[in-house]
Amino acid sequence: MTLRISEQTETDWPEVWRVLEPAFRAGESYPLPRDVSEADAKRYWLDGSVFNAVARDEAGAVAGVYKLRPDQGGPGDHICNAGYVVAETARGKGYAVALCVESHTGARRPADQCERSRECLLAQATVSGIDDQLQSVGNPAIGRE
Repeated sequence: MTLRISEQTETDWPEVWRVLEPAFRAGESYPLPRDVSEADAKRYWLDGSVFNAVARDEAGAVAGVYKLRPDQGGPGDHICNAGYVVAETARGKGYAVALCVESHTGARRPADQCERSRECLLAQATVSGIDDQLQSVGNPAIGRE
């Protein structure tokens, strides 16, 4: 598996939308109407984010995306909220793990924006079974005493 993860640019949007649209239309992961317009989806995906990333596969196609933003304003702005989507055709290849680990270790995210990001990865980690991978890069166990 080879993924090249970089900050999303304006020119990436058409490919990002091709990844996001099926997830948004399914209505299972994001709180949007299933018939959300592309313009409203773009506003939702980009507004409030401090970092948006695209992950490109070996062929250069966008295989997944993620966004980071503060979960709350004010005193809660140090807690991160992260959203991830992997393209339907790229699922089952470990890309979700790579996106979570990359966003969690923070090489490309703004410093200190998500210092407690393991809190916002709790649901994704326990649901998708990536707890061991996160521990392997030096992060403590998630959701365990």
